[in-house]
Amino acid sequence: MKILIIEDDHSIAELEKTYLDFYGYQCDIADNSDEGLALALRQDYRLIIVDVMLPGSLDGLALCAKIRKEKDVPLIIVSAKADDADKIAGLGLGIDDYITKPFNAGELVARVRAHIGRYEALTQKEAETKKNILHTRDLIIEKDSHKVFVRGKEVKFTDKEYQLLLFLAENPDIVFSKEHLFDRIWGIDAFGDISTVTVHIKKVRDKIETDPELHSHIETVWGVGYRFKG
Repeated sequence: MKILIIEDDHSIAELEKTYLDFYGYQCDIADNSDEGLALALRQDYRLIIVDVMLPGSLDGLALCAKIRKEKDVPLIIVSAKADDADKIAGLGLGIDDYITKPFNAGELVARVRAHIGRYEALTQKEAETKKNILHTRDLIIEKDSHKVFVRGKEVKFTDKEYQLLLFLAENPDIVFSKEHLFDRIWGIDAFGDISTVTVHIKKVRDKIETDPELHSHIETVWGVGYRFKG
C-alpha cells in the first residue's frame, strides 16, 4: 500500500516514512512540488501527505488543488503554520486533513490509517454501486431496484420485458436465438412458444428505442436471433 510524502525537510520526511513503514506502508518521498506532482499523477497512491511550504513552481495548497482535479486519493496537509485561514483554504480545495508542525508521529499514523480506511470503504461502496448499475448510451438499468431509465426518464417494464432486456444488455454483441431466449427467460417448462420472444422484443424496442424501426439497441440478426449492441 503506497503513500507519497511531499516534504522538503528531509528529517521530517524520513520520520514520517519510518513510522509509516513500520505499519506496512510503502512510502515514496518528493522534496519539491514539481517532482511531487509528477509522482502523484503518474502513480497510484492510497494517500498523499503534502507540506505547505515547498520549493518548486507550486506551494502545497496549489499542489493539492492540481492533484485533486485528477485524483480522489486522500490528501493530508502538514504545515508549520497554524493559521485557521490556511486550514479553511485547504479544506475548501478538497484536502481531507490538516496537521500542524510539530506533530506527534503516532497521531499522523492514526490519521493516515483512518483516512485510508474511509477511502477504501467508500471506493468499495462505489464499486458495488457501479456493479449494480448498467449504463449504455441513453439507457440505464438499476438492477437492485429493477428500474429502467431511457433518456433520463423512468420507463415501466413487465417482469418478462425487464428480464429480457437485462439479459441482452448484460451480454452485449452476442447473438441469441429465439429458442435460447425463450428457455433463458421463460424456462424450458414454460407454456407457450417462441413466438412470445418476438412479441416481447417488439415491446422492449417500443420502450427503449427513439425509433423502434432503427433497432439502435436490439438488432435483429436475420435467420439467427437478436443481439444487443454494446
